[in-house]
Amino acid sequence: MFSENEIATMLEIPAIQEATIAIKKKFIEQEVSMLDVSDHDFLSLIMMTPAIGVALANGSISLFEELALNKMARKMSKGGYFLKVDPVAHAMKFVISSYDVWEAEFFEVIKICMKATFTKEQVMNGTPSAIDDPIQRFARDLMTVPYIFVRFLSTMVLNDESDIVEQRSISKVEFDKIMDIGDKMGLKEIPVFKSFCDTFNVK
Repeated sequence: MFSENEIATMLEIPAIQEATIAIKKKFIEQEVSMLDVSDHDFLSLIMMTPAIGVALANGSISLFEELALNKMARKMSKGGYFLKVDPVAHAMKFVISSYDVWEAEFFEVIKICMKATFTKEQVMNGTPSAIDDPIQRFARDLMTVPYIFVRFLSTMVLNDESDIVEQRSISKVEFDKIMDIGDKMGLKEIPVFKSFCDTFNVK
């Protein structure tokens, strides 16, 4: 996942700032008129869209998933909100209730963020490792892509990115959702994304 400082740095990029402000305005007008959220925190919310989508894949969000999503929200929100309601976690409730309505538009903003922070050549030119073990192969392949791409990739799991290199048991509907997100975000042809998908044990 992204840190608070990384969200702030991305928001300084004009294309990202413009896209964030536009979709935030639309979200408030159409979803929750009284929502008080900064541009920084709204971009954080947008970055959580893949994780929310995977969490919702089974039809509902478990307590573990809710806690993990709240932890992700607190890490990216501006200023820290340990003693009061986190604005990202608060806004996330509205996204969860209307996820199908906002998923595509939020993904478009994420794609703008990716385009503004790395080039397709940087993630396509690496030669996939020939290591047989999928975990070791993914760990090696991660070293061939920009750091910021690893951050985008880690938003698809509810663990810290320090735990991204591990084998996870996952339901077929969750795995299908990850593949769907990868398709919608233009990641499916990227070698390291394929390596990432190979690390999942689909139940």
